[in-house]
Amino acid sequence: MRFQGTDSYVATEDLQLAVNAAITLQRPLLIKGEPGTGKTMLAEEIAAALGKQIFCWHIKSTTKAQQGLYEYDAVSRLRDSQLGDPRVHEIGNYIRKGMLWQAFEADEPVVLLIDEIDKADIEFPNDLLVELDRMEFHVYETGERIVARHRPIVVITSNNEKELPDAFLRRCFFHYIQFPDRETMQRIVRVHYPDIQKKLVHEALEVFFRVREVNGLKKKPSTSELIDWLKLLMADDIPAELLQERDSSKAIPPLYGALLKNEQDVHMLQRLAFMARRESR
Repeated sequence: MRFQGTDSYVATEDLQLAVNAAITLQRPLLIKGEPGTGKTMLAEEIAAALGKQIFCWHIKSTTKAQQGLYEYDAVSRLRDSQLGDPRVHEIGNYIRKGMLWQAFEADEPVVLLIDEIDKADIEFPNDLLVELDRMEFHVYETGERIVARHRPIVVITSNNEKELPDAFLRRCFFHYIQFPDRETMQRIVRVHYPDIQKKLVHEALEVFFRVREVNGLKKKPSTSELIDWLKLLMADDIPAELLQERDSSKAIPPLYGALLKNEQDVHMLQRLAFMARRESR
């Protein structure tokens, strides 16, 4: 099994090497990078490229590691016992399988995505050390020992909101997705919009990277935001000539709401444009 990207996902050579190294080592692949650089999509594309089923576990701030294994619904069992439901005699009726359990019992190797692991409590990664290392866990309520039939391809994403424990990092193969350069970005755009005008792409990328270079932006526009912006430019039939303006006094690009996501950054560009106009007088 070797991952080489797909028709809908541009994977750089170093990213391909990282994915294939993690598969060879049978280690979880820990992916970091700016939001919007395709970390979550990577797991989906690995599954598509290798013809594997994917199980997605999207982590929230309230998520506990136990939920990935299973959950015991004691409340439902108590209610059923009060109603005289015969199901209460079989505790397994109240065990809800988590994503890890489902991936472990699959008939063939699957892709398991643990998305945005850094959103959870700091102890969350440590609570999964044994399960991800040995590929097994114990169900205390039933006494079962669940062992993975096939080791899944585990992809873990992080936005670097908090540091991950060293013991957890030691068990992973790490890769940081660098922000795409212009050439790679052009390839990404062509994947999404194969019929887009080259001139529009060229001018849009000039504006996009110029905005990203502004010092002090709270949130720089990402790849996904560029794709959305281009879609709007095409939908509104914005000519490439409108984007050719290099005058810093006109720093706000058209349809900027697709690129800038908070008022501080909008105000910053507006102030830069105002200052440039004053200096040009």
